[in-house]
Amino acid sequence: MTQSRAVAVARPVFAGWRIMRSDAGRLWATRERPFPSAVEEAGAHRTVDADDLVELCQAIAVQEGIAEGTAG
Repeated sequence: MTQSRAVAVARPVFAGWRIMRSDAGRLWATRERPFPSAVEEAGAHRTVDADDLVELCQAIAVQEGIAEGTAG
C-alpha cells in the first residue's frame, strides 16, 4: 500500500489513525493504538476500508463511536 498526497493531506483529520491507499486505489485506515479489549468485544475494529474518503471517515467515526459508547 502506498500513501497518496490527497490522503496525506486529510491525515490530521483522523488523529490516531494511519490512512493508506492500496495499489488498487481502495482506502484503508488502521488505528495506531489498539482499542481496549472491552471495546473490541463490543464490536470495534482497528482496521477499516472504504471506496472513498467520505466512506472512510464514516467507518472511522463508527469505530470511535463504539469505543466512546463502551468507555462509559
